[in-house]
Amino acid sequence: MSSTVNPSQDLPPDADSHPHAAAGIHASLHDWVMQWGEAVVEGIRTVGDIGLFAWNMLTWLFTRVPQRGTLLVNLYSVGVLSLPVVALTGTFIGMVLAVQSHHQFQAIGMENQLGKVINASLVCELGPVLAATMLSGRVGGAMAAVLGTMRVTEQIDALTTMGADPMHYLVVPRFLACVLLIPALTTMADFMGIVGGYFYSVYILEIDHAAYLEHSRQAVVGFDLFSGVLKSVFFGAIISVVSCYQGFHCRPGAEGVGRAATSAFVYSFVLILAVDLVLNIVLNRGYYYYYSFSP
Repeated sequence: MSSTVNPSQDLPPDADSHPHAAAGIHASLHDWVMQWGEAVVEGIRTVGDIGLFAWNMLTWLFTRVPQRGTLLVNLYSVGVLSLPVVALTGTFIGMVLAVQSHHQFQAIGMENQLGKVINASLVCELGPVLAATMLSGRVGGAMAAVLGTMRVTEQIDALTTMGADPMHYLVVPRFLACVLLIPALTTMADFMGIVGGYFYSVYILEIDHAAYLEHSRQAVVGFDLFSGVLKSVFFGAIISVVSCYQGFHCRPGAEGVGRAATSAFVYSFVLILAVDLVLNIVLNRGYYYYYSFSP
């Protein structure tokens, strides 16, 4: 008695679903690549737009000086109103560095050299970066919110109608205020951090006063202070340009203003870290190159 053999009976139950599974994986991979591609293209486009925005602002900066009243208002907003938060931030940074570093230095019997790591870290890196991060949230977010509100309420369009260029009237004073005063605020943060670290180390941890000051003097040189202030100039330019760009390109509605302020802080923070890395590499190479050829 002969029987007919069906080849499909020997296949596993889910054999027919393999082509569908492969198609689903292919579709998911295609969507993933498309999403990342769109994100990369959007990022490149945004960087290009910010570059053109900065170039337009610089042309107005070197063409005509902004009015004194407009500049003074922005200098007061960026500099004077930021002093308390910058001073507190610097003081607590110095104290936190003392707390975190003391145990490691005490374990190897070098607690008297605690001033080296505190002051060198503050002046070279933590002071400029954390001060810029704090100011990108306070100053940058405020700039983006104000300009975004002006865009939503069509005040920027009204300035253009009246014959005043919004770039010269709104962006240039804010750029000058950030570039001129954020280095001064960074110096204030460094000073308060040094005072805070000294107070906690000498009066709380009972480290020798003379040894702390002597090791601090040996660790920090003029180039360290110069590099920190120079980096803060670039950080101030980044905060002003990115924040003003986000405010000028704000979407309609209250939600758009909130997104503009948030995007200004996020983009400024990321760019500050990236520029800080590049500047550290360039400055360190220049420092060692100069001292390798100096007599």
